[in-house]
Amino acid sequence: MDRQKEIMICDCTLLDAATHIELSFREKIELCRLIDRLGVSAIDLCEIRQKKIDRLLIKSICSAVQRAVIAVPVSLTDPGSVQMTWEALKEARKARLQVIAPVSSVQMEYLLHLKAAGLAAAVESRVSECRSLTEEVEFIASDATRSDPEFLRKIIMAAIKAGAKTITLCDTAGVLTPDETVLFLSGLFSDIPELADLTVGFHCSDELNLADACAFSAVSAGVGMLKTTSYRGNAISLSGIVKILNIKGASLKAKCTVENEQIKRITNQVDQICNAEKNRAVAFPESFSTHDTDIVLSIHDSFETVIMAAEKLGFDLGVEDQQKVWNVFIRTVEKKETISLKELDAIIAAEAMQVPPAYHSIQYVINTGNTIGAMSHMKLMYHNQEIEGIASGDGAIDAAFNSIEIATGRHYELDDFQIQSVTEGREAMGETIVKLRHEGKLYSGRGISTDIVGAGIMAYINAVNKIVYEEEEA
Repeated sequence: MDRQKEIMICDCTLLDAATHIELSFREKIELCRLIDRLGVSAIDLCEIRQKKIDRLLIKSICSAVQRAVIAVPVSLTDPGSVQMTWEALKEARKARLQVIAPVSSVQMEYLLHLKAAGLAAAVESRVSECRSLTEEVEFIASDATRSDPEFLRKIIMAAIKAGAKTITLCDTAGVLTPDETVLFLSGLFSDIPELADLTVGFHCSDELNLADACAFSAVSAGVGMLKTTSYRGNAISLSGIVKILNIKGASLKAKCTVENEQIKRITNQVDQICNAEKNRAVAFPESFSTHDTDIVLSIHDSFETVIMAAEKLGFDLGVEDQQKVWNVFIRTVEKKETISLKELDAIIAAEAMQVPPAYHSIQYVINTGNTIGAMSHMKLMYHNQEIEGIASGDGAIDAAFNSIEIATGRHYELDDFQIQSVTEGREAMGETIVKLRHEGKLYSGRGISTDIVGAGIMAYINAVNKIVYEEEEA
């Protein structure tokens, strides 16, 4: 019995939806998680545009997806794109870098302002750079069916020579009939024997309502991968082509491993995500503080909204800290309906910008009473050096902070100081949040103790350590 060829199904729903559907950060992750359950071979994501948000999205999707290859395109015109994309993608269980080139004469000049020779050189260079980082490199010839045949063959060979293991050919305009699809692909297989040893993919739009039929014809011509969408997009339908292959695949000795019994349920869930009409943003006033208790965040708010709220509170979070804050936000809103800005503030203080402590091993004595002023004696370590400071103040907290300033030789503007009870009773735990402002940037520290003064000292040192870490790493 002849062995059946396995046809890989690559899902491009996020890529296709990007042009006409606005999905939240969380919805994009959930969509990829659902599609991964189907058993698709790969999930295509969009090129990085907004560096902070898009890199974080890719990292989050890499954590959520267990089975499929995560494929992300690099820029042909940005020299730093390959390394930046790989840094975001490399933690995926299976990762693929893509080089996409518009190969028709009209598109290469209109989109990239390049002539044929310049485009071929750019493709070879980018594929080679991607290949230096991973074996999983895909070259995608966009608008291939309207390209000059000689040039198309030349640029495919350049990509193969540079190390591409997957070559995808696109009927971007959707102008081919099924018979024309066979002729187009058969000609390439005949002229480029090297394609037989590689994975060849096919993608087409559904302008003539023939995308699924053309996809089946592409398989009959020798293609091993199809680019599909699980939502009602203008491309090959994932559910449609899987149904065709399940019924007619035996005639081509071809099969796919997508779990057919789950398609209807999961594609319905994808439809719900893509059709959801949610309020994507919170209407923030021009300026507000942590005391604006009327403003709340809920489970329906997007990643972008939560980070915008953090920025309004004065925080400039890095990519990793944004991820930490978002993860805690999601866990919290799953247990309660809303989160206030004050609670978000506490999440940021507890989770973001945690760094190795330059100042540690704190010891202190504070004397105060109703007839004498407060006096603080502070001892602590700065890396391996012991330092100390003695200072008075208007109350125990003020004296403690003053003695820290003398010991460290550092003075920062105290932007906010909050105290709240964490537990009840005589031995109640107290939580403090300290915000220090340095060079226009806000740094938040958190401390918890049955001694509220001790909690304040811990929070203050926590915030100082974040400032010092950035200075020493610069």
